[in-house]
Amino acid sequence: MPRSSPSAAGQPREAFTGQVGFILAAIGSAVGLGNIWRFPGVAYENGGGAFLIPYIVALLTAGIPILFLDYAIGHRFRGAAPTALRRLGGARAGRLLEGLGWFQVAIAFVIGLYYTVVIAWALSYFVFSFDIRWGDDPAGFFQGEYLRVSDPGLSLDVVPGVLVPLALVWIAVIVVLGLGVAKGIQRANVIFLPLLLVGFLALVIRALLLDGAAEGLNALFTPDFAALADPAVWIAAYSQIFFSLSIAFGIMITYSSYRKRRANLTAPGLVVAFANSSFEILAGIGVFATLGFFAVQQGVAVGDLEGLTGVGLSFVTFPAIVAEMPGGPIFGVLFFGSLVMAGFTSLLSVLQVVSAAFQEKFGVGPRRAAATIGGVSAVLSILLFSTTTGLIALDTVDHYVNNIGIVASAILTTVLVILVLRRGAELRGHLTAVSTIPVGRWWTVLVGGLAPLVLTVMLVTRIVALLTEGYDVYPFLYLGIVGWGSLGLIVVGAIVLTSLRWRRSPDDLAPWPAPADLPTRAEARR
Repeated sequence: MPRSSPSAAGQPREAFTGQVGFILAAIGSAVGLGNIWRFPGVAYENGGGAFLIPYIVALLTAGIPILFLDYAIGHRFRGAAPTALRRLGGARAGRLLEGLGWFQVAIAFVIGLYYTVVIAWALSYFVFSFDIRWGDDPAGFFQGEYLRVSDPGLSLDVVPGVLVPLALVWIAVIVVLGLGVAKGIQRANVIFLPLLLVGFLALVIRALLLDGAAEGLNALFTPDFAALADPAVWIAAYSQIFFSLSIAFGIMITYSSYRKRRANLTAPGLVVAFANSSFEILAGIGVFATLGFFAVQQGVAVGDLEGLTGVGLSFVTFPAIVAEMPGGPIFGVLFFGSLVMAGFTSLLSVLQVVSAAFQEKFGVGPRRAAATIGGVSAVLSILLFSTTTGLIALDTVDHYVNNIGIVASAILTTVLVILVLRRGAELRGHLTAVSTIPVGRWWTVLVGGLAPLVLTVMLVTRIVALLTEGYDVYPFLYLGIVGWGSLGLIVVGAIVLTSLRWRRSPDDLAPWPAPADLPTRAEARR
């Protein structure tokens, strides 16, 4: 029989109140800014409708299997990434895997610093939408009047228009994290996810009624099957799935550790994965229907428009559209309100990775951890990203951390856990023993074979490109300091945190079901 599992701090472990609460929190983590501003443009640039083929293949062969891996590690070993991975490694490789866990925590910490700023921008533009404050020059307003963008470098010139909403977002985050898993994170997702779905559906319906919507949808979904012969298209598909599911940097390990011992894992995992992909397709419909309207108004083809992804899409192209369309203020409120809600629920999961790890290592409670982690993060976030150089720093750090840091973390996790330590059978047995949908040997093959192979190709390709071509138009010296430097600080932080002593030993957990019981349970479920 399962027994209650204390946290590494010695207190009863927090838990989601049930399966629905966990699913909503996991979907809230996965559905973020990238679903709205990244997927539509990536799909359009990589074969349109034909892109859905490699996208679905990537989802089934890498996204869901690695998601299950995170679930199995967190749920079986009952901890945040450093705790769970250390317990998995045992006497043989516990310290090494704990270091990997802290590497994931450090990645989450850095992402939290700049992700919060984008939410602050969206919050500002939510307010700006009521009177179309950007006027007829959204690009000039965004980079000039609002952000006051300067040349690459390090500036301490704080922009008040960014500082105020950024501080508000940090206060909200600290409060929610301090309330704990059930009363804070779960409750926030229960409130925000339905609001996000209703608001975004209203936005999509309005977009579909615009003149030119059909042209936009044709541009997005018209398949270019010749693109399927391009390896870059397949890499783009795996990259999109990988980044959109919140896998391989501690989030799903941490969230699954808050599930009760007898908790279904695989069925909720499928719900989360397909809900995330469904929202991405919905976002593609809404975004490109709107872009079709804009293209007709400008008298150009959709492909001739600029700013089809990322910051440019959200804060330049969409404001320009809002300024021209009937009922623009309402559309703007819906769009930027959706960005705020999607970003906020994802941000909570990112920072919970850091908070949970510190709670377990240093024996502190949720409130103290939230106040400490949140306070330090807020100060650094304001100093680094609310200044006149904040946009460039954000763009650079995000590119390096996502394309190098997270991918490297995934490769290390799959290789060490599945290939080196040979724990695939145990984790597969755990998934099957506690879930309604059994996991076959195909899972071990995908997680230990195909996934690290594809991810290694992605990583090597990106490293070569960054070393030879740089990134954007930024000077190589700047990229070395801010881009590669941020990765260096993540590695150093992981090493330092691993070397510190635990307040209470994390090594006294007896995993349930016991290893000897797993094969029998697994076979019984087939």
